[in-house]
Amino acid sequence: MFRLILILSILPIATTMLARWWFGLRVLANEGRRTCRCDLASWMPAPGDAAVIHRAEKSAAEFGAELRTKALAEWFEKDPKAATAREKSRRFGLAVPPLSAVIAVFALLAGRTPVMGAIAILFAATALAAVFGLLSLPPELRAIARHSRSIRQNKYFPASDDETTVIRCAVAHAWSDSLPPILRWLQR
Repeated sequence: MFRLILILSILPIATTMLARWWFGLRVLANEGRRTCRCDLASWMPAPGDAAVIHRAEKSAAEFGAELRTKALAEWFEKDPKAATAREKSRRFGLAVPPLSAVIAVFALLAGRTPVMGAIAILFAATALAAVFGLLSLPPELRAIARHSRSIRQNKYFPASDDETTVIRCAVAHAWSDSLPPILRWLQR
């Protein structure tokens, strides 16, 4: 029974880690280092940015992170219910795997579960958190796409290649952050 749970848990974990690598880490590694230039007169700082001096030239990954932050802030203003649901699924991924590990260790120490059962509990909770993270990702990607349309219309970046690269990096950041922290830590 526990082996079946373990095998059924490994499949979604592997799939989500592969998706994170393909759509997130690979894009950030290939395109994130590219230096992009923006128009500082129209590119507003990200919400919560306390820096006094802002640079017009940054890497695409830095601009992508700012774009994602701006898109999430705009999404929270326009549709707080959906944005809150995404944040709750992210918190679920943050809390459930460590709590399931504690429960598995206590069950193992109490003699209620064999070692394979404790491992299966940990993997099943991690798989559930990973699946929830990916299932709640499409609304965030739509929010980034909506904000990206306004960036394209307002021409914040003089070069259209910079604009495209920054948008791809913003989407890659969303994919990269969609997994629970324990899986992100394993995939560094």
